[in-house]
Amino acid sequence: MSQLHHIALGARDVRRVAAFYREAFSLVELDRHLDEKGELRSIWLEIDSAILMIEKTTDKPRPIDGVGAGPFLLAFSVDTDKKSALEARLNSLGAPIEDRSDFSSYTRDPEGNRVAISHYPTVDSCSTSEPQ
Repeated sequence: MSQLHHIALGARDVRRVAAFYREAFSLVELDRHLDEKGELRSIWLEIDSAILMIEKTTDKPRPIDGVGAGPFLLAFSVDTDKKSALEARLNSLGAPIEDRSDFSSYTRDPEGNRVAISHYPTVDSCSTSEPQ
């Protein structure tokens, strides 16, 4: 079985974007990497058994609404009873909820990347009907 190792997210302001994910989702910083000039190149944050690598880029952000080509959303799991508190924390960090679906709330990180907090019903709580 394969397991996700890391997600790399390009950022013009690595410190600011990494701080957002640390504060919003209580991610633990694992490491910082410098380039050949001694300047910050990346900050790695732990997400469960994977790593969110915030990597320095000079490219302009490409805002995506809805479904885009390639990766277009980072979705974090949230317990239903903690969703309102997390939405309030995101709002206090300057990332207000901009859209909602039945199970997800959507916002953006400081560079405009789409982020969701999601809760899905368990298999036991889903009703399925079998053809009779």
